[in-house]
Amino acid sequence: MSQAQVKQRDAFFDNAKYLAIVLVAVAHSWEPLKGDSRILESVYRVVYAFHMPAFIVISGYFSRSFDMRPDRLKRLITGVAVPYIVFETAYPLFTRVVADDPSQEISLLDPWYLTWFLCALFIWRLTTPVWKLVRRPLPVALAVAMLASVSPQIGDDLDLQRVLQFLPYFVLGLCMKPEHFHLVRRRSVRILAVPVCAAASAFGWWTVPRMDTAWFFHRDAAQQLGAPWWAGPVMVLAMFGCSLLLTACFFAWVPGRHAWFTALGAGTLYGYLLHGFLVKAGDYRGWFEQDWLHRPLGQVLVSGLAAVAVTLLCTKPVQRVFRFAVEPKMAWAFRQDAAQGARERERGKTTGRAPERAAEKASVG
Repeated sequence: MSQAQVKQRDAFFDNAKYLAIVLVAVAHSWEPLKGDSRILESVYRVVYAFHMPAFIVISGYFSRSFDMRPDRLKRLITGVAVPYIVFETAYPLFTRVVADDPSQEISLLDPWYLTWFLCALFIWRLTTPVWKLVRRPLPVALAVAMLASVSPQIGDDLDLQRVLQFLPYFVLGLCMKPEHFHLVRRRSVRILAVPVCAAASAFGWWTVPRMDTAWFFHRDAAQQLGAPWWAGPVMVLAMFGCSLLLTACFFAWVPGRHAWFTALGAGTLYGYLLHGFLVKAGDYRGWFEQDWLHRPLGQVLVSGLAAVAVTLLCTKPVQRVFRFAVEPKMAWAFRQDAAQGARERERGKTTGRAPERAAEKASVG
């Protein structure tokens, strides 16, 4: 990445992505610990209500310029589709070895653990031109999500329930403009976010014995959760409203200036995909079964270790080691775009460079 590109990055979004991925990793570390702890379960629900919606809104926001141009399709393939195939293969193999489970199958149609997001992002981004064409994209996306919530026959292939139920957050990101983010970052909103989050925490506590946590995962239809069909659309709208409110609070508290972790925001996909191996290894090996880890001090320690681990996984050295899997270039796999080559040759003429040199740079770039 050039120095000019680095300067163009907005520190706010890198900070938001880093903080969101830390919350994702910490929440995953809570899953084997929360057990009968009502406090941890309520905090878990509050975090789950907004950490992925925030990440998806940002993903939608940065997908606004996506079209079917060859270079963007290449980035979609190398940056989303190929990592999906790699990690969808790696996770089951990892399970076979670490959990000693030879029955674990590799299936590209059944996203395993974390890979559902890559599958969803690929589908969402491909449909971006459609949402840019629709007159009222957000209401349409909400209607699609509500229909999915009453359609158990959709099945588990490609985790389409999650793809469709999380779709409104991506479409919302597509519809957002810079001024919308500036609006929630005002001092008045930061102050208001304090009582809102306090109320959300109290509400999360209240829901623990009354509501199935699976509603926060968006991976099942209402009927699959033992609820009447009409509960699906109601919960989609209710969860969307709650998630947006908490996401706004999260964005309000994200610093807009450069911080020590700002640069890590560019490596959040590495942290997301790699931390799953650590969490699952701990689960398979029984690391979380220690009684003292289920007490408050142990839960705090595990949370801190998860935050440190995912932070390290976002660093440049880790990115260099795993770039072949997360961000492969794969220039060998694609044809040279004739239009791009012509543009490079024309640019070479206007800058005094030989056309052959310009075409050579286009072929390796």
